Amino acid sequence: MAEYNEDAYKLARKAYIEHSCPFERALLSRCVGCDRSRKLNLAEREAIACGDAAVREHCLSFYQALHENAQFALKIKPDAPWPFGKEIRAQCGGVRGLAEALGAMADETTDIAATVLLGRERFGSCSEFPYSEIMRAVVHYEPRKRRS
Repeated sequence: MAEYNEDAYKLARKAYIEHSCPFERALLSRCVGCDRSRKLNLAEREAIACGDAAVREHCLSFYQALHENAQFALKIKPDAPWPFGKEIRAQCGGVRGLAEALGAMADETTDIAATVLLGRERFGSCSEFPYSEIMRAVVHYEPRKRRS
């Protein structure tokens, strides 16, 4: 019986990795939303997967470009791991900054996939997004304080 559960876990983990949302931390912290996200439970962990493989690729491109551009703004060395707080600032601030650059509402109701798709429609590829504007939102984003 334990072998069955281990196999099921490995299969679920593999599927999660292939379909995981690059903005999972932002979604779990509820600073933004996404209509295409799907919640998964892996053992005791709550995870977020993307329900649309084509859109996931666009989001992944934006996520990677955000990280490249935010390294200087958040004072992170290229090979250093990202601390949780700075990752949240990059993800939440980045999506909200893109929404602001598009003239849309930039709050917890901002839909990641819709914002990225609108950005691609308006600016072309993710590399053409207005990162100078987006980085201002990344730097100024303040994660919510922990509850005591």
